[in-house]
Amino acid sequence: MSLSSSSSSQVQSLLKLDTRASKRSNTLLEQSVARPRRDKVSLSAFAFIFGEIIRYSQNRVLGIQDLESKLNDLGKRVGVRVFELTMWREKTVHRESRVLQTLVFINTVVWRALFDKQADSLERSTESEDEYMITDNEPAILKYISVPKEMSSFSPGAFISGIVEAIAECCLCPARVTSHVVPADGLPLRTVILLKFDKEVMEREKRLEAGK
Repeated sequence: MSLSSSSSSQVQSLLKLDTRASKRSNTLLEQSVARPRRDKVSLSAFAFIFGEIIRYSQNRVLGIQDLESKLNDLGKRVGVRVFELTMWREKTVHRESRVLQTLVFINTVVWRALFDKQADSLERSTESEDEYMITDNEPAILKYISVPKEMSSFSPGAFISGIVEAIAECCLCPARVTSHVVPADGLPLRTVILLKFDKEVMEREKRLEAGK
């Protein structure tokens, strides 16, 4: 059976489109992961996807705590991959295993890899020696996320806390990590990532300090 001239033209057009798409795909796969890509993901595109993730998860949980737990788990999966990628790009031959070095690594290297900037502050709690806080005054992923009044206690930053928790675990400094929106003047989205390190980690730190 022979094709008509119009059908033949359509087939050729589809083949050209397929070839172009294949070339773009090959170019993407051939890019080196050792260097950050120059082209960035559109923030509005990410916000749309992130918003849909929240909506999808919200329909499958019983409450805010469960929703934050789901986002935290998703962040952990991302965090492991971010750790591997940043270690590769930084050409680091050993992973950090001390609390302070791990925190600085997250505050600088990881934050730049994720958000193209360093976190705004890194502080130690004045009440508990095992608690530290990383603050981002304007988290990029929350820019287009609107939390309804009836869910005012919900923190979308649970996704970020999951990333941080996974990286702390990869650095042999396991901690319980939570996210808290703490607005300040002119900074309605200011988010504090609170890390509470495991008891074993702090005991190890004391032994290492004593052995200096």
